[in-house]
Amino acid sequence: VQLVESGGGSVQSGGSLRLFCPASGVASNYVHMGWFRQAPGTGLEGVAMSDSDGRVWYADSVKGRVTISRDSAKNTLYLQMDSLKPEDTAMYYCAVNNNAGLRGLYYLKNPDQMDYWGAGTSVTISS
Repeated sequence: VQLVESGGGSVQSGGSLRLFCPASGVASNYVHMGWFRQAPGTGLEGVAMSDSDGRVWYADSVKGRVTISRDSAKNTLYLQMDSLKPEDTAMYYCAVNNNAGLRGLYYLKNPDQMDYWGAGTSVTISS
């Protein structure tokens, strides 16, 4: 499985970015696909999760400002981020998990349980 994030960059506060994560080496739609982030000196934080049944989950810190979506035909995960703030500055990672026994919300809160990870894309928001 290969996950390759892109779309990161440097923008001013209030700006927007769209992150992409195509997944290769997989035969079918992953049950859980999510975005996580890690700011310098902090731990990994769940940002948003997309379940294959259509349900989505967001961290409270980003609700109303980000939208997660997936294109199953392309095996690609997206994260549209608007109204960006300096505190959104972090390395953003996408990750997948194929365990259908738990909801995506569990994995949003427990990123160490995700199976495969990309190398990340950097997001920097200036004030």
